[in-house]
Amino acid sequence: MPRAPQPFVGRPFIGSEALAAGFVNRHQLRTGFTRLFPGVYPARQTTPSLQDRIRAAWLWSQRRGVIAGLAAAALHGTRWVDSHSAVELVHANARAPAGVVVRRDLLLAGETVRIGEMTVTTPARTAFDLGRVGQLNSAVARVDALMNATGLSATAVAELAAAHPRARGLRRLEATLALTDGGAQSPRETWLRLLLVRAGLPAPRTQIPVSGPGGYPFAYLDLGWPESMVAVEYDGDHHRSDRRQYVRDIRRRERLERMGWIVVTVVAEDRPDRIVERVRDALERRSTVRPGRSSA
Repeated sequence: MPRAPQPFVGRPFIGSEALAAGFVNRHQLRTGFTRLFPGVYPARQTTPSLQDRIRAAWLWSQRRGVIAGLAAAALHGTRWVDSHSAVELVHANARAPAGVVVRRDLLLAGETVRIGEMTVTTPARTAFDLGRVGQLNSAVARVDALMNATGLSATAVAELAAAHPRARGLRRLEATLALTDGGAQSPRETWLRLLLVRAGLPAPRTQIPVSGPGGYPFAYLDLGWPESMVAVEYDGDHHRSDRRQYVRDIRRRERLERMGWIVVTVVAEDRPDRIVERVRDALERRSTVRPGRSSA
């Protein structure tokens, strides 16, 4: 098995550079590596990760492209980015290979940042791009996740948008920002929050801290209304993937209920109309704040 070029140990590399440096010969390059993008090869014979494909796309651009879109969001720490997502680049060469999407967007001063060797759109610019395209629910979920990862505010994105008055999708971005909340821990939580708001319920808070007798939070509720002590929790696959966490969640929920919280638990199989009905019923039962109760 040929050894990877030393400058790119464990990372994709440009084949011509490896040949010129003498780290591999043409036979080794042809038989020992599978090309990711034109001229770019992985460091080993494994399925490339999203990070590998991002770097490979950047190398394909001769290190000139700016990483953008979902790829930029992933580099900024966003979770829930599909590992098979196309890598977006702001780059002059529009003849992109499969798996790479090239845009010729205008990037103003201050809208890019360096992450390692690569140039990447800033969190605000990344949110500006993600919030203008696709279905509204998807756009909100993408921007929610980026805000959660970076601490980005909707105000910062709106200020950046003001510098691009002729950009496409500004109305979609405005609608996206009006619905974003960086507290969402998953796209499903974003979906749940939007479902409740669109049903006419008051906008819930997200990641609500609940403290124990010592004053330290023992729980952070997905979303809810602390003044009414009503919470909504999305129950994932703990019972299948992490039994210990599932048991801890049960004990935590019991403790919350002893404190007076109504916890509405939502699972993937629940019908949207039934979710709204259960939450509305809980809020109606708690139309006033209980004296002496506190969520923090």
